[in-house]
Amino acid sequence: MIRILRQIIRTGIVTEPLQHVAEEEIRVVGATLDKMIRRKFGRSLTIRQVDAGSCNGCELEIHAMNNPIYNCERFGVHFTASPRFADMPLVTGPVARNMEIALRRTFDATPSPKLVVAVGDCGCNGGIFGKSYASLGGIDTVIPVDVYIPGCPPSPAALLNGILKAIS
Repeated sequence: MIRILRQIIRTGIVTEPLQHVAEEEIRVVGATLDKMIRRKFGRSLTIRQVDAGSCNGCELEIHAMNNPIYNCERFGVHFTASPRFADMPLVTGPVARNMEIALRRTFDATPSPKLVVAVGDCGCNGGIFGKSYASLGGIDTVIPVDVYIPGCPPSPAALLNGILKAIS
């Protein structure tokens, strides 16, 4: 145990700090997002993230949005495992034929009024997968979409901006 602690002290911090420009952009978007969430919801915004058949690139950025650097929870954005408690389904990927029913059920289980956000190029229009024997294309072919966040994958800042656009 002592040996490990000595090595940690010798090594020090090895991560890179976030660029000042990115930190400032997140702070500005987050402050606006926090105000809008408190005004419209009076509490926090609860999101149910649904993977409809993506490559997981967008999911990595969504996880990054929730990590200690971007920390979306400080702005009142929380994730839930149940669509019954969600205000917003955040859907990624082109809709795989096997996920169509699950996506519809998730949409139906989310209480109204709900805001649906399609994330990434695949969620917006099917991306490189398009429509095929295995893919139905973008999210809007199955459920109505309120806001599209393009990118392959979109950055955490773009995700926060898209969520802000959805609740504005």
